[in-house]
Amino acid sequence: MKSIVVTEFGSSSVLEVQETEIPEPGPGEVRIDVAATGLNFADVMQRRGHYRGGPEPPFVPGMEAAGTIDAVGEGVDREVGDRVVALTNGAYAEYATAYEQSLFEVPESMSFAEAAGFPVQFLTAYNCLHNWGDLTANDRVLIHASAGGVGTAAVQLADHADAESFGTASTQEKLDLASDLGLDHGINYEETDFREVIDEETDGEGVDLVLDGVNGETFDRSLDALSHFGRVVVYGAASGDIAKPDTTRLLFENKSVLGFHLGNAIEKDPSRVLGSVSELQRLLAQDELEVIVGETFDLEDAKDAQEYLEGRQSVGKVVLEP
Repeated sequence: MKSIVVTEFGSSSVLEVQETEIPEPGPGEVRIDVAATGLNFADVMQRRGHYRGGPEPPFVPGMEAAGTIDAVGEGVDREVGDRVVALTNGAYAEYATAYEQSLFEVPESMSFAEAAGFPVQFLTAYNCLHNWGDLTANDRVLIHASAGGVGTAAVQLADHADAESFGTASTQEKLDLASDLGLDHGINYEETDFREVIDEETDGEGVDLVLDGVNGETFDRSLDALSHFGRVVVYGAASGDIAKPDTTRLLFENKSVLGFHLGNAIEKDPSRVLGSVSELQRLLAQDELEVIVGETFDLEDAKDAQEYLEGRQSVGKVVLEP
């Protein structure tokens, strides 16, 4: 089968198309005939060697694989032909294995490309907003990269929760998309200081919650935009820079910083993290939520797809298709 292999840590040039063995599912696993693979910025971080606890080269990247089950391992209560999407490893390939408990059903009404944009994006957005961020109706929330994969999910979920949302993006086109999804206040961070906009719109009170997948300077400025008793949930570091909070400031300003990592959270407390799956699937089935698929690339063009993601050109979910 064709796979994309990270041959060494580095730029996108280290991604190579290689012929590898089709994997056999072990006990508790299924094999998926992959129809769509979701890209995440974590894939880029792993390729660069900047992902804490990430794999060592050579490895096949990719965390989301959508397709049909074509083989099952011992003890698996699944059928060949089932339409599924999985949280797994090695998804940049024509076939991937995944543990049964990491599978989610894909209804006939949903394309595999849309399915590949569901697990990481919507579970991250929901948990950051609700289980970690304690979002309530009428709260004010700032969503960075509001037109990205997690961002488009978070904007919709914030709107569904009747929160007032602020969102940053680099172009008006991206802000228009976020606005169509329910964003209340769009901020072009290339042209405007988001803290100034928030101060003006909230009479200096600030927001109650920030979702930050950027980190670095953005995190520091997010603290500035946060109200007393406000929370920042950090779920990524797309900037490549890591902020170091001033804990004295947190103390005297009554502000909280929380971290969320989807994979580790599922491993430690799956019921807490996955408890929203049925509700999210219901809302998607009823068209109250939408998976935004931006660009699709052929599997062989994974290098171009990652460069597209790194260049901040993407809106919604970027997908590979074998």
